[in-house]
Amino acid sequence: MRDLVEFLVRALVAEPDAVRVSEIDEDDGTVLEVRVADEDLGRVIGRDGRVANAIRTIAKAAATATDGGRVMVEIVED
Repeated sequence: MRDLVEFLVRALVAEPDAVRVSEIDEDDGTVLEVRVADEDLGRVIGRDGRVANAIRTIAKAAATATDGGRVMVEIVED
């Protein structure tokens, strides 16, 4: 799941080398924390959060299709 989210985010940003995705396992599922360069934050979030919601939807669909686990994607501002 981490690789899928990283692939999607790298395709969106101007600085793909600055993309960092951390995977944190919790009791109720997995949290993927996405960090990008400051100037790319708006591209990943999108207008009214549409791009971020699309990334979350794809991650949740892929998680359901593979193992049925719960995945949450958080975009973290440094």
